[in-house]
Amino acid sequence: MANPVVEQPDSISADEDRILRFWTPVLLRTIVLLAVMALVVGLILTALYTPAHFVERFHEVQLGHLVGRQSIAMIASKILAGEPRAFLMLGLFLLTMVPLVRVAFCLGLFIRARDYAFVGFTAYVLAALIIGAMIGRIG
Repeated sequence: MANPVVEQPDSISADEDRILRFWTPVLLRTIVLLAVMALVVGLILTALYTPAHFVERFHEVQLGHLVGRQSIAMIASKILAGEPRAFLMLGLFLLTMVPLVRVAFCLGLFIRARDYAFVGFTAYVLAALIIGAMIGRIG
């Protein structure tokens, strides 16, 4: 009886398998967990302080001081101040990062494997996601 030939996986495919099966889910679950935590904190703070926020916003509109777009520094200072809507924005931002990180991970693996067809497709999807996020921010 002949011994069947068992192919040993090369180091690249073993590394890719380890990354795909262990590190990618860990990273994505961590981002989702952080997003959920930020959203829960934002919802709790919103439930506690909602009337004050809308009264302040009404007065800003009446005075013409309403800021349409906020910089990341403004959002970070509002998070440090404990503003509920800033926590909600952070949670939504982190949720937006989940597909971006997943596609970026795949792009890196395809580049490493030199699978140029999938590199092109994945780069196209990543560019579309980034442009979509930028248009959503700009527009």
